Order: sequence, then C-alpha cells, then structure tokens
Amino acid sequence: MFEVRVNTDFAAAHFLRDYHGKCENLHGHNYEVYAHVRGTETDEGGMLMDFSVLKDTLRTVCGRLDHKNLNDFDVFKQNPSAERIAKFIFDAIVEEIPALKKSGESGAFLYAVDVFETKSSRARYFVD
Repeated sequence: MFEVRVNTDFAAAHFLRDYHGKCENLHGHNYEVYAHVRGTETDEGGMLMDFSVLKDTLRTVCGRLDHKNLNDFDVFKQNPSAERIAKFIFDAIVEEIPALKKSGESGAFLYAVDVFETKSSRARYFVD
C-alpha cells in the first residue's frame, strides 16, 4: 500500500453550542489540515497521485473556510467541531476529485483528513 499526504492551513472562528466550557464562546484557531491518499498501484511514472493536484484541491477547499465564522455554515449544524470540519473537507475533496472516492477497484482513494485545532489536538475522518 502506498500513501501520499499534503497539508495546508487556514484560520477561522467558531463556537460550540451544546458544550459547557470555554469553547462555547466565540474563539479562533489556526487549523492545520492534512489529506491522505492511499492506493496499491502507482502510475507509469511511479506516482500514486500528483502532489500538486491534491495540494491545490486541499487549498481550494480550505480557502472556503479561511477567515470565516464556521457557525455561519449550515453543514456544521451550529457545532463546527473539528470532527465535522474534517468530514466537510473530506467530502469536498472527493466532490472536486471524484476519482478519489473509494471503490472496490484498485487505485488511489482519499483515505483520511486530519484537522488539528492545536499541535496536540487532532480530529480525523477516514474510510476503511
């Protein structure tokens, strides 16, 4: 199995409803995001996937969130947790690059998206 990973970052504000603690107040993060692609075969050039294609797509998707209040996005249901952000980014990448959707066939697929709120706090959305 091969795996490639790219990363980018974005800054955004949010607050968590249904949470009792300091994160229920409006605050911000400098999010670090990693996208992981896996597959069993490389192309003729020995690559699983072109880094620049994946990186450009990840930057585009995260750019939609950059310098925004994430609570303004309906998809997060007023609770833009790191877990929900990871799933949003995962789904948006697959929407941009449909070939990365996991299928029964061999080939590259988006395996995971990691969202770090801090260096020590990460949420991951992945497929088996």
